[in-house]
Amino acid sequence: MAADIRNNLTEGSVIKKLAMFALPFMASNIIQSLYIVIDMLIIGNFSGAASMSGVSIGGQITYIITSLVVGLSMGATVLIGQYVGSGEQDSLRKVTATTLTVLPVAAVVLTVIMLIFKESVLTLMQTPPESYAEADRFLTVTVLGLIFIFGYNAFSAILRGMGDSKHPFYFVSAACVVNVALDFLFIAVFKWGAFGAALATVIAQAASMFMCIGYLIKIRFHFDFKPSSFKIDWKQLRMIIKIGLPTSASNSIVSISFLFITVIVNIVGGVYASAAAGAAGKFNSFAFMPVIAISASITTMAAQSIGAGRMERAVSAARIGVAVSYLIMGLFFVLVQIFPAQVIALFGNDPQMIAYGVTYLRAFSYDFLLLPFIFCVNGLFTAGGHTLFTMVSDMLSSILLRVPICWLFGVLLGWGMKGIGMGAPVASAGTLLIMIGFLVSGRWKRNAV
Repeated sequence: MAADIRNNLTEGSVIKKLAMFALPFMASNIIQSLYIVIDMLIIGNFSGAASMSGVSIGGQITYIITSLVVGLSMGATVLIGQYVGSGEQDSLRKVTATTLTVLPVAAVVLTVIMLIFKESVLTLMQTPPESYAEADRFLTVTVLGLIFIFGYNAFSAILRGMGDSKHPFYFVSAACVVNVALDFLFIAVFKWGAFGAALATVIAQAASMFMCIGYLIKIRFHFDFKPSSFKIDWKQLRMIIKIGLPTSASNSIVSISFLFITVIVNIVGGVYASAAAGAAGKFNSFAFMPVIAISASITTMAAQSIGAGRMERAVSAARIGVAVSYLIMGLFFVLVQIFPAQVIALFGNDPQMIAYGVTYLRAFSYDFLLLPFIFCVNGLFTAGGHTLFTMVSDMLSSILLRVPICWLFGVLLGWGMKGIGMGAPVASAGTLLIMIGFLVSGRWKRNAV
């Protein structure tokens, strides 16, 4: 008999249930972010600024692609959460099969497209000549590993939608150990630079995906991985796309805006500024992980609550998440304002890189004071299926605010890395105003699913 891994988040103490779900999720994201940071630390200390720049640029391109699967996976998580809350077993099985069929196909298609156009993309990004070869190697390897990245995200989305955040934590923890060990072997011992960093990450992602598959087979999950089980329910696919595509587009828009900012950084300061922005970006990714985890946990808990007809419980989860997120991000803000040089120096000891990084990170860190509210309330909106609103607000703030502000402050006014760093908090302030308007309107209370 198949095991029931569903975790009902619609009953009991809101703060206790949210904490019990969010903590493993938070730990998973922190660990996943940690081994990305470790990549940069080892690269910076064993391979130098050119390799750091290559990893930073190639990583940003890969992140845009990954954003697509994260968004579609979120669509699956919301549907699964609402089906668990409403008790719709047949729909639950159909959306699981559809998710596990569509995402691998999407991974293969994107892999082919990126292998054809990767050189054009790197050229458009104004990749510094010193780091072009490293960026190309990093991007090639990570693109070839997209199937594993997509696969792991698909399984994690299914488990988390059913209220299980513990097993994704176990799998990503094991993958982190694999990644760190291979980083030291490939980068410090074999001297493979960005290629070694990418290969270590892909192998780790593959390990986590196969651990997910092994676990689901062991518990006799309702999807049995037989060829006949891989099929698409077109109604469920339309729902996944309806909810997930705006999230994918939103994530991609934000990522593309940072891609443009990378081009501006390359224009302003070349390879050292690029390496500094990469180091600061890895630290920022690490700092954001707790809030991202809390936001995603709010989405799962709120989705189950909305499916069960308990909107007030969904709102309580969002309020608690905002409070906890502000506490965490406030600590990171103080750390960056007091010790910026020490943070950047973790990624390398080049004086030029550190100087660029300190200026950029101090300005960027004001975003830490805006994102807790934005992320957590977006988690509530997503649970109700209002991902189109999130996409529009992110598009307006990223394309109409972030990129132009970075260009204006960084290049036209000559403020350099400080001006580029200020683009993020200015854009977030715009998003905040749009979100407050949507909250006041009350339209977010309608279940769009």
